[in-house]
Amino acid sequence: MVGTVKTPCIGVCSTGLGDDVCRGCKRYTHEVADWNGYGEHERISISRRLDALLRQVLADRLEVFDEALLRQQLAIHNVRHHPEQSPYAWVFEVIKVGASQIKSLEAFGARLLPYYAHMPLPAFKKMVDEDFFILSCVHYERYFPAVTQYYPANPTAQPAPPQLEEV
Repeated sequence: MVGTVKTPCIGVCSTGLGDDVCRGCKRYTHEVADWNGYGEHERISISRRLDALLRQVLADRLEVFDEALLRQQLAIHNVRHHPEQSPYAWVFEVIKVGASQIKSLEAFGARLLPYYAHMPLPAFKKMVDEDFFILSCVHYERYFPAVTQYYPANPTAQPAPPQLEEV
C-alpha cells in the first residue's frame, strides 16, 4: 500500500537553495521533488539507505544497550520515529528533539561510547548531523552520476550523435 512509508522530511529543506542533498532529511534533490510520486518500493529503498548511512555514522559513537527501554521512552515522550529503522536512528531522533534537555542518555537505553562520552549532547547531535550530511553527499556523488549515466532522466531521449572535427 502506497503511503505507509512516511516522508523523512523534517521541514528544513535546502534543496531549493541548490543543494544536491537536503541538509534536513538527507534525501537527494530528485527524491525530495518526486517523493509523492514514488511507490512503496522506492520509498522503502530510500528509507533503508538513510538508515544505513545514519547507522554507519553512529555505530562507532554510541551503544544501544536496552532496545525495550528505548522503545518505551519513545512512546512515553511521543518521539516521532520510523519503527522499520534501526535503534540507532531512534536514538538519534531522541537526541535531535531533546539534546538540550536530556540529562542521561542511559535513561533511554543508550550511551555514548567512551571517546564521545565527554561531549554535551547538543555538540554530539551537531557532529553526527554534519557527518551524516557529508556521508550522504559522498554517497550521492559516488553513485548518482553512475545511475544517471545508465538511466537518463528522459529515457526516450536519444543521445546526441558524436560531432566530427573539421579537417
